Amino acid sequence: MSKRRIAVALGGNALGESPADQIAAVRRASVMIADMIAQGHELIISHGNGPQVGMIHAAMDLAACEKPGFPAFPFAECSAMSQGYIGYHLQQALHDELRRRALPDRVLSVVTQVVVDPEDPAFREPCKPIGRFHTREEAEAISREKGWLFREDAGRGYRRVIPSPEPQEIVEQEAISCLLSQGVTVIAAGGGGIPVVRTEHGLRGIDAVIDKDRSCERLAEALGAELILFLTAVDRACLYFGKPEQQELTVMSAREAREYIRQGHFAPGSMLPKVEAGLRFAESAPGRRAVITSLTHAPEALTHGAGTWIGG
Repeated sequence: MSKRRIAVALGGNALGESPADQIAAVRRASVMIADMIAQGHELIISHGNGPQVGMIHAAMDLAACEKPGFPAFPFAECSAMSQGYIGYHLQQALHDELRRRALPDRVLSVVTQVVVDPEDPAFREPCKPIGRFHTREEAEAISREKGWLFREDAGRGYRRVIPSPEPQEIVEQEAISCLLSQGVTVIAAGGGGIPVVRTEHGLRGIDAVIDKDRSCERLAEALGAELILFLTAVDRACLYFGKPEQQELTVMSAREAREYIRQGHFAPGSMLPKVEAGLRFAESAPGRRAVITSLTHAPEALTHGAGTWIGG
């Protein structure tokens, strides 16, 4: 197998809904990631934070309700917190797994800011799911109480949705590139990155959650990666997902991907951004590919034995 620069995007839901669940999940993920490092691949690891940032914000919101004077925490700050604690767990798990194999344990998390356009249409149409899943009744009750917007997420329940603007620029891109050139495995753009806007006074955080698949694609493209591995809860992308006629996809050409998107086969905020990001990456330069699969089948996906491949 040839050595490649690979971007790995871990789904936030795959990391569990508690610190204990997450530690167990990242230790499983670290085995697969260490396998790729052992093969000589250069890795940029990104991760989702939908459940985690939702829990952090809910905890802060509860504290503000119960403690007069407790400061409100914007989503940008909550995103930074989620980057820190998810990155910490990933770093620790990879450190332990690499040391167990007597491999260099050069792993670093970069608190990553991502510039967005304050005029992005997403601020008028919130669509990014965050937090845990609720029943319809729970979602309606919370919506009445707090004014939050909820939508069904891929048939698994209802989740709060907030704006998800397009990533424009990775602020720490040059620093990440320097780390990769020194043989460091970099964890970056966690949760899609901390959303910021440029002002006359410098960078400022803004309330939003950037889709991690789109930010991972933007970073992978800028850093010259050859492959993006989107790791999610299912083995392959599907047509007619969840229906009796469900059909798994092993390969999608760019033309097919665009047609399936047009036909509405992929759920917004779930599979759709992965397919769109994979399509964009595959078309950004000759030889670039993207694959969507589950963590369990990631090793087989690298040799075309599993997952849904986009491009090529």
